[in-house]
Amino acid sequence: MPLNSRWQYPTALLDTTMDQLRTLLAVHEAGTALGAARLLGREQSSVQKQLDTMNRNFGALCGEPLVLKRGRSRDVLFTPTGEALAKLARGTLQDWLDSVHGCRRRLGSRLNVGSTRYTLGFLLGAVELVTEDFESRGVELKVEHVRTRDLLDRLGSKELDLVCGSVLTTGDGDSRLDGFEVMEWRRSGLSLVTNLSEDELPGPGLSVRELPGLPLAVSADGLIPGFLRGWFGARYRQELHIAAEIDTVQYGLELLSSGVLRGCVLVTQGIGEAVADGRLQSGAGLRTLQLADDLGPDLAVLVGVFVRGGERTAWDAAHPLNVLWDALAGENARWRSVMKKPGEVGEGQ
Repeated sequence: MPLNSRWQYPTALLDTTMDQLRTLLAVHEAGTALGAARLLGREQSSVQKQLDTMNRNFGALCGEPLVLKRGRSRDVLFTPTGEALAKLARGTLQDWLDSVHGCRRRLGSRLNVGSTRYTLGFLLGAVELVTEDFESRGVELKVEHVRTRDLLDRLGSKELDLVCGSVLTTGDGDSRLDGFEVMEWRRSGLSLVTNLSEDELPGPGLSVRELPGLPLAVSADGLIPGFLRGWFGARYRQELHIAAEIDTVQYGLELLSSGVLRGCVLVTQGIGEAVADGRLQSGAGLRTLQLADDLGPDLAVLVGVFVRGGERTAWDAAHPLNVLWDALAGENARWRSVMKKPGEVGEGQ
């Protein structure tokens, strides 16, 4: 019996796999089969074979190949057809991925959770409370590290379902937080950690206007550069004495503790308090000074739990996302009641 025309598709189209679409996108990004192979962690011959197959099949279907070779060591040239189908491939793969994530979230069979380094302890405390329940229901809980700079992007893209961490805010009406629900743990400014003596840098505090006169260890991204851009503008590196480039606060504290650098590191107040109280081994022997913001604008570190807006209310109380959220709320209340400084929680990367 002949098939209804509704079910008749070209064989070459039906033989195209998701993996081939991914290869096409990798070639589009890298420019060559070799570059794509490196992106995908595969052999160049495997990538080239898939590319040749798609070139042949879609060349026959569309009237022109997807890519044209331009000689050894040169990037391939995507034809108009190749550009159009690469765009279609990207949308196809993303639509499938979004739908799979949507089904997973609806069923609550898996929860992807992120945490910055200094909020991990609070997350793990809550995870311990829900582990038995999740295991009995077959819920897979995946916990991974997330950098402060990526927190909202990874949550907004649905790569993660819940994140514990911190973001730079510009006041209560920060539009960057639109579309997210936040359980606020703490809102604070910055502190300065230093190995300079009292004679070199008297305490107990200083103002932002005094920072240009101090040797600073500064990271290239994250919360701290956000403050510096807000205070000194995009050219803050020209305004400040940057004595060292660091990739994490931990590395900056170790530079100071070792004496390799004589200077200061800007940290969130939570980390500054942990150094002052001796709760961070990497901060042993260092001093914490309070930093008074006398420049503006109104900047603060918001520490807490972040989920996409409206997502918790879409599920019942037994959904894993709500169960973990409630456990985190309980942990927050517990820590507030037992710590010397109410609301003192870890912050940062």
